[in-house]
Amino acid sequence: MTKKSEQNLKKIRAFFWGILGIFSFGMAVCAQELPVEIASEFQRAGIPEEAVGIVIQPIGLSEPKVLHNAGTVFHPASTMKVLTTYAALELLGPSFTWQTGAYITGEVRHGILYGDLIIRGSGDPSFSQKDLWLFIRKIQDSGIREIRGKVVLDRSVFGRINFDASVFDDAPLKPYNAGPDGLLLNEKRIDVYFAPHGDKDEVEVVLEPRMEGITIVPPVAASSACGDWKNGITVHFDDKIAYFEGEYPLACGIRTWAIHPYQMSDRRYFESVFVKLWRESGGVFKGQVEEGLLPADAVLKAEWTSQELGLVVSAVNKYSNNVMARQLLLTLGEKFYGTGATIEQGIAVIGNWLTQKGISANGLVVENGSGLSREERISPLTMAEILNAAFMSPVMPELVSSLPIAGRDGTMSKRLRDDPIAGKAHIKTGAINDVRAIAGYVLAKSGRRYLIVCMINHPNAKAGRQVLNRLLSWAYENG
Repeated sequence: MTKKSEQNLKKIRAFFWGILGIFSFGMAVCAQELPVEIASEFQRAGIPEEAVGIVIQPIGLSEPKVLHNAGTVFHPASTMKVLTTYAALELLGPSFTWQTGAYITGEVRHGILYGDLIIRGSGDPSFSQKDLWLFIRKIQDSGIREIRGKVVLDRSVFGRINFDASVFDDAPLKPYNAGPDGLLLNEKRIDVYFAPHGDKDEVEVVLEPRMEGITIVPPVAASSACGDWKNGITVHFDDKIAYFEGEYPLACGIRTWAIHPYQMSDRRYFESVFVKLWRESGGVFKGQVEEGLLPADAVLKAEWTSQELGLVVSAVNKYSNNVMARQLLLTLGEKFYGTGATIEQGIAVIGNWLTQKGISANGLVVENGSGLSREERISPLTMAEILNAAFMSPVMPELVSSLPIAGRDGTMSKRLRDDPIAGKAHIKTGAINDVRAIAGYVLAKSGRRYLIVCMINHPNAKAGRQVLNRLLSWAYENG
């Protein structure tokens, strides 16, 4: 695997199909290059054939049904999550869990901790406000009701990450742009509720999760029509203040805006929620919260165990959760290289794993494992090899069930609802500017199961969504 994309492959001499062995490109000469009706659909969408790569392949058989630009490397968008989640399932196991620990220094007398409480993160992608509340209950049930020392947050499971939420698309407030964190909470997301009080010409703002020590400055109530109300508000949300500058039309009624408070530090986000929940649970704490490392003499008092990896992978793939995918990549690095894991280490783990499995990775570029990237590259051929190997793997049930079902759930819930393929395809989708992609499995009308990969890289890629739907239907009818 390289970090810079190699030149596009024009000829494929051979590629590996995991434990099924090798089939040569020469055996694929009878594969259909591109179905005429699908080629026509791409033409109508203004997408040239050279901007598209496709593999449609029966599981476990050597002869592809369709092979078009299969060796060319493309931006995969979120279909890259198939690689990350499959690697995590195989290398960590579906029952893998993360443990967040609560340790103390000093001693506890009559419910009072005369020392520090240390919260040691494990990189849990799914640690939520509810989990934190239950964790706090466990800490308090261990005999601690008041903390006289500090609360220390140890997020050193991952190395220091210089993350800029605006780099990808200059939309840092979008929740999908949240970055990884060793003590990630709620995916660092805040739901902002705007509730107008017409009789007072005021707008109340409520934050979820609730936060301690944050001053809220609401927008000014306006009598204008609702319209695109978010454009009328500028958000500044840092460690001390949540300032919603602008006007909120009373005609909008109660609305919710999910944001990523990128100007707020990761430490402050966790601190403000932790202190709020600690006090609401009857605890007393008046000290400081700071970052630090777990002392060697600290004693474990309580531990929170995450949901299993199999469930986390479902959240990653069904709803294309970017920050969770980033967490998985770093977790792979931590499990194989130790505390202080880096993105580069996670990438190296995946590269070594692909090599051991005999999966070709020509031109593969992994930047963060989520597909939310302008750098990541993979060929449809490599993605097809990954899908084929995954289907023959012991973790096949967990991976396949994590993919959105056509017309039923996840990012495929509103696509192909009334098509015969509904309920018969598990498809990971991918969509960023100039990119549309699918990767997954189709149970054809014939009863045979196919893997399918299609990647579109072109300024008109958005128009390719319907063509991808048509391609899925074609695979179902003709497979």
